[in-house]
Amino acid sequence: MPSEPTDPASAAGETVAELLVRCLEHEGVTTVFGIPGEENIRFTDAVARSGIRYVLVRHEQAASFMAEIHGRLTGSAGVCSATLGPGAINLLLGAADATTNSTPMVAISAQVGLNRIYKESHQSVDLVSMFAPVTKWAALVPNPGAVPEMVRKAFKLAHTERPGAVYLAVPEDVEALPAVAGRDPLPLNVPRPDEPSASQIRRASALLEQAERPVVLAGHGAARSGAGPALLRFSELLGLPVATTFHGKGVFPDDHPHALGAVGFMRHDYANFGFDHADVIITVGYELQEFDPVRINPRADKQIIHISRFPAEVDSHYAVEVGIQADIAATLDALGAAVRRRFQLRPGDAKIRRLLADELARGANDDSFPLKPQRIVAETRAALERSDIVLADTGAVKMWMARLYPTFEANTCLLSNGLSTMSFALPGAIAARLACPDRRVLAAVGDGAFLMHSQEIETAMREGVAMTILIWVDDAYGLIEWKMDMELGHSTSIRFSNPDFVAYAESFGATGYRVESADQLGPALRDALGADTVSVIACPVDYRENLRLTDSLGELSGPF
Repeated sequence: MPSEPTDPASAAGETVAELLVRCLEHEGVTTVFGIPGEENIRFTDAVARSGIRYVLVRHEQAASFMAEIHGRLTGSAGVCSATLGPGAINLLLGAADATTNSTPMVAISAQVGLNRIYKESHQSVDLVSMFAPVTKWAALVPNPGAVPEMVRKAFKLAHTERPGAVYLAVPEDVEALPAVAGRDPLPLNVPRPDEPSASQIRRASALLEQAERPVVLAGHGAARSGAGPALLRFSELLGLPVATTFHGKGVFPDDHPHALGAVGFMRHDYANFGFDHADVIITVGYELQEFDPVRINPRADKQIIHISRFPAEVDSHYAVEVGIQADIAATLDALGAAVRRRFQLRPGDAKIRRLLADELARGANDDSFPLKPQRIVAETRAALERSDIVLADTGAVKMWMARLYPTFEANTCLLSNGLSTMSFALPGAIAARLACPDRRVLAAVGDGAFLMHSQEIETAMREGVAMTILIWVDDAYGLIEWKMDMELGHSTSIRFSNPDFVAYAESFGATGYRVESADQLGPALRDALGADTVSVIACPVDYRENLRLTDSLGELSGPF
């Protein structure tokens, strides 16, 4: 069992490593994901003697994904740790993923000592310069006295909108030095959300009073700020349809009559028709990396009301008519109260919902084998409760889950859509279950992504983390094959072989399931999700549906 947190009164005589850990505790850190190295053994030992849980992983990249998902679900920066050189570099992908996914994360690694950093030496690379382009701040701790200020700055920047990753490098000789007496963790100062500008509310309400066909697009910022209830009130009060980005899934419930579904698919999908003839788009916490605005505003002729905690990025297809940078929920309530006009939902909005529901229903009743993607999505949805968490990895599985999986609460269907990184879902599921122990967690992964971090099954088993891994098996990089078939008419260099996934799972002590008919998937999911262990389900998928889907969408015509 971890010991009690270090008493600040006993700080005299502590090392820099111990002070660093005391600063992390002060910031509210409960878990550090990582792998120790020779150059940060004092830090790892200090964590073990603190109230922070150290989750030992099997690959530093997995630690970075775990920290990212912890930050996304809790709103508090997840922390990952590694040694210098190659260990630190392995944290780089998760840091980039967190920044592009607007998620608070702090990565800490060792670095060669100041006594040799200025010259060519063993394992010495410029880590700060590597991390700088993909983080909000990257810095090296130069001396013991800098620790409290640098840790406070790191967490402040990680959490400040727009959130992202921060990186600190701790030289091995600095880590071992005595801390400076009297240098304690700094007070936490969390800024209160801003109230919206009254003048901007008036401008936005005047624009809506003149609108004919307004539509709402809710993104990751709405989910991150907990603005779902306010968005629901706003939509119901004004009678406005709401679509979400992939990252915004669940911030507006998909079973609500105003829901249009998620935009972000590679082709013009059902939800896009809700924007085709809109004259005003109200974006709520939308970030441009989530979905290219040209896809919903191709002629750059729609008026945009931008509601977010930070100003909009500049894009020729996202010319903002009114921008309101403030607390999102407060802004929605104020704007709803200011607009006197009420809108009627269009018949096309109901048709969009019906098309999505019909596609999912057809899939649920399709008994063919290998299973159609629609059947896998339907069985997954049926097996999970509304508040359970599914992580859909990057690939064809992401496209099917993002567009078809009905989601009812924010942050219950997690994807990487900023960097679209493969293999985050399996390690991320471990972090999700640790952050939300009262919810069941499922990682939906392609077979290509699964083997990139399948070694973390051992981490989950050792840490006692019960979760389910559903592998969509097609013996190929299915999304790349899909893209090649669409644009080249053939595919190449995308096929591989797989191990016996059931035997592989059992070799870790986990439970394995092999789906051999369509009617076996549902029972396997229910058994796995109810078990107090790691379960791996291997489900063959028929990706011939990919081209059928894009062909059918290409035949759709609007207006709806």
